[in-house]
Amino acid sequence: MNRRDFIKTTAAGVGATAALDVMPSAPAAAAAIDDAAKPAPGTVTASIPQHPDMKYRRLGRTGEAVSLVGMGGFHLAKPGGMTNAEAIRVVHAGLDAGINFCDNCWDYNGGESEVRLGRALSQEGYRNKAFLMTKIDGRTAQAAMGQIETSLTRLKTDHLDLLQFHEIIRMDDPERVFAAGGALEAVLRAREQGKLRYIGFTGHKSPKIHAHMFAVADQHDFHFDTVQMPLNIMDAHYDSFEQTVVPIALAHDTGIIGMKAFGDNFILKSRVMPPIQMLQYPMGLPVSLQVTGIDSMPILHQALQAVRTFTPPSPEFRNALLARSAEVGRTGSTEHYKISGHFDGTGQNPQWLTEA
Repeated sequence: MNRRDFIKTTAAGVGATAALDVMPSAPAAAAAIDDAAKPAPGTVTASIPQHPDMKYRRLGRTGEAVSLVGMGGFHLAKPGGMTNAEAIRVVHAGLDAGINFCDNCWDYNGGESEVRLGRALSQEGYRNKAFLMTKIDGRTAQAAMGQIETSLTRLKTDHLDLLQFHEIIRMDDPERVFAAGGALEAVLRAREQGKLRYIGFTGHKSPKIHAHMFAVADQHDFHFDTVQMPLNIMDAHYDSFEQTVVPIALAHDTGIIGMKAFGDNFILKSRVMPPIQMLQYPMGLPVSLQVTGIDSMPILHQALQAVRTFTPPSPEFRNALLARSAEVGRTGSTEHYKISGHFDGTGQNPQWLTEA
């Protein structure tokens, strides 16, 4: 959908209140999930995509319908992974299967992840099937605007559906974003220019930093449309985003985007449960969607199977899953992104915070 068509569609949809096709009917255990997926009064609800094997949820008060699983962008150009042609085929296959959420970032693989996604979306009308998100690292207005323009060029689009501040992993990151001359100024200007529609933030380090970002936003009377965070079978046991940040996001009706179900494979290697159950665990939370890295057709099919076979868990089943992961999870040893700097891209490359 181009920017002009989006504006027309949004105007026509104001006041719509139809509930999204979230998931099969569920017992009371799923009530919180269902409530989080329904439109808030007076919000815009975009037309609901139709695909027999995909489930969709509401992206917070934006009213947008997003697929329960999203395609992560890093793996599209991960070193030693897919070729350009293979990445394009995976993106097309995912969109054809009903996935509509595409994740990416200005810094992923030196920009090659955005380039490959842009090539895929520019072919055969695939951009119209995608809810396109990318992230920027810039903390100054100049850096943020430069990175937005670069991302738009790489992605071969005139607008982003969602732009998120990447790696809010330091306690002073919120102040830098909201400062005079900070990144938010450029992002708001880009939104006014029609270059992006919604604004969110991401981070993987500490729920306290996420909570602080919400608090600083409240001080500036600003509402984030989305928030992205690690949500997985281990998180509940150690410095938990699920326990700390999810309630804050729900109170703000901010769309919750989960990530790191496999913990960059460290959680996967724990073998506390099969991969599909690991991916389904965060789907049982009141998230809008769970982003997962997809580096091959078999992994895409695994993600699709996780959605097809997902039903909201009973409290008893959820507790049983958590019991399986408790011994390993309580140390944080499988969540390296929380306890080490190995996954802190802007920590290893601080120039990204100011590079235009």
